[in-house]
Order: sequence, then C-alpha cells, then structure tokens
Amino acid sequence: MGEFHSKVVLVTGAGRGIGRAIAESFANEGAIVAANDITPINLDDTIAHIMDAGGKVKGYVADVARKMPVQTMLEEILDDWGRVDILVNNAGVEPHAPLLELDEWDWRRTLEVNLTGAFFTIQSVGRVMRTQGGGVIVNIGSIAGRAHGLKDRAAYVASKMGLIGLTREAARELAEYNIRVNTICPGVIETEMTAELRKNEAIVTRWQADIPQGRLGKPEDVARVVVLMCSESTALMTGQAINVDGGKVMC
Repeated sequence: MGEFHSKVVLVTGAGRGIGRAIAESFANEGAIVAANDITPINLDDTIAHIMDAGGKVKGYVADVARKMPVQTMLEEILDDWGRVDILVNNAGVEPHAPLLELDEWDWRRTLEVNLTGAFFTIQSVGRVMRTQGGGVIVNIGSIAGRAHGLKDRAAYVASKMGLIGLTREAARELAEYNIRVNTICPGVIETEMTAELRKNEAIVTRWQADIPQGRLGKPEDVARVVVLMCSESTALMTGQAINVDGGKVMC
C-alpha cells in the first residue's frame, strides 16, 4: 500500500482535462477521490473511468464560485468519508477576448471561479485540516500567472496571478497547522481548453518552437507533479509556484 492509500482527495473541476487526470492518478495510488465538477455529465465520465480501473470515487456537483455550495459539498464529503487529506483546486475558466472588448460577466465569472472559488475551498477545507492536524493543498495555476502573459486573456491572467499570491499567503498562515500549500503552473496542455487552437497547425508550430522540450504537455504530465507535491517527498515545500511547461518559462 502506498502513502495515499485510503486518503481522501478532493479535486475540483475533475470532469475533464487536467482535473480528470489528477483524479485518476490519485485513484491509481489508492486514494479515495471526491471528484467535483459543475457539469454532471463530465463528472459521470470521470467517475466511470476511475471505477472501471478499480478505483474508489464519488462525485459532488457544485459551483465552487459560490460559498454555500462549497460548504454543503464539504459537509457531504465529511459525512461520506470523515476527512479531507488533500485538496486540489483545479476548477477554472478561460474566456478569450481583447481587453477593450472583454465582457463584464466574463471578467467577474473568471475571477469568481479561478480565484474566489479557490479561496472558498481553501478556507473551508483548511478549517477541517486544522482540526485533523494537517493536510496538503495544491492549486492549479498557469504560466500565465508568472512572467508569461497571454494575449486576449486579461481576466485569466489576473486570476492566475492572484492565485499565486493567495497560495503564498495561505502557505504562510497555515504552516503552523501542518498544512502545505503550493501552486502548479502548467504551460500549453493538450486539453479541451486548447483543442480549438490546436486545430491550427501554424499556432501549434509556433508554440512548440517556443518550448525548449519541443512538445506540448499532456494532462498526465501535470497530474504526476501534483501527486508528487502531495507526497512526503516534498514535505519541506510550501508557498511555491512550480512550472510544468517544458521549459517555456524559467523562473
């Protein structure tokens, strides 16, 4: 049995892409996965994937951008499993629009999901972890939140930069409760979010030329790092933002 056997891992935005890969990776390590998503059909697919592989999982439909649904979801998880050992904040949205044309609703919704949603889950789950005597929190950021902005993604970039700041402050405040908090910052990953752009060979070629390793990432590349950051091997790491991008951003 590995170190994650029977640990309860809450993964938000687990219905597809990176979130699904993270949920499956933890299930493969013997963890109990509390898989969250706002879209039931996507969540059902993730649950089916994990169960078909012999993993233990239960789905929880909730909008993490709303405080009461987050609290209700957490209460359900505690009723089902009794604890939360690991939280992975993966839920996110990424509207595409020039700054001067960005709709107010898209701006607000992006900040609510990507940043405020992480705050709600960190606060709620952090209280549980404090009582338990510790835990690990990993936020899924982006290299867009580091030294590499993205054209026509003002709301997304702002939210991901804010998430790194939230990570550092949470790590500072929660360390005394034996709670570690880090952010993983993926580069260009082959997910549904990039699917439309990846249809353009010129764009893909340009992306690859800007990545020292010469390839786009896969969801599993990110998932493996998340699992590592939740292990005892990284017990001294907290408040960090780790790039997983093939070397595109080196800072």
